[in-house]
Amino acid sequence: MKRSLVYIKAAILVAILGLLYGFAEKRHESRKIREVNVKFTDSENLYVTEEVVNKLLIQNNASVSSIDKETLDLNRVESLLNKHEMIEKAEVYLTLDGKLEAKVSQRKPIGRVVGNSSFYLDKNGGIMPLSPFYSARVPLMFGFDGANVSKAYTIIDYIKKDEFLKRHITGINRLNGDKYTLELREQDFELYFGDSTNVALKFNNFKAFYKKAQKENKLDTYKKVNLQFGDQVVCTKK
Repeated sequence: MKRSLVYIKAAILVAILGLLYGFAEKRHESRKIREVNVKFTDSENLYVTEEVVNKLLIQNNASVSSIDKETLDLNRVESLLNKHEMIEKAEVYLTLDGKLEAKVSQRKPIGRVVGNSSFYLDKNGGIMPLSPFYSARVPLMFGFDGANVSKAYTIIDYIKKDEFLKRHITGINRLNGDKYTLELREQDFELYFGDSTNVALKFNNFKAFYKKAQKENKLDTYKKVNLQFGDQVVCTKK
């Protein structure tokens, strides 16, 4: 009888230990990050992929299931994302059901420098590297480098925000003394812009000239169109 009680007590003890272990394991698992979700704030093409963001989110490239919510440093992870050269802003947070969420806004290029050094000019006037994942369709910029590209920002930014100009202008050339010519998609005349002052006035004059000349079927008769004088458009015929 005593031996039977010993066996019963031992069995009960093993059962209790098993329950405690299971409970502890369940609590431990509840502290793990269940999955990672990356959301890009727009539907444009990706200059940085979800895979790249995931690697930055999970410190030291560890698996999701091996990280405790308590030990994950959200500020550090968010800082890593914000330092990435393709990301403008990132927000990282944990949901109540154990998911690691990241909202990512990409930098947006508005011009592409072509030459000895190649890079994008982004919407804030900063230098942005080319992406191995996607090539943006933006005006090409010739004769620029990191030291002078910002001087043409007001011109490129204005083109980016105007549907007519985006449709017709494909490139910008830097001349000596920071003067510029623009390349057109459909016309072969030289479009001389001058310096980067009076940008809105020059482009408004150009749009008025273009539409009038197009209506009169005269666009093919010009060799050079000069916008530098601001209050008028000076044309040279072929």
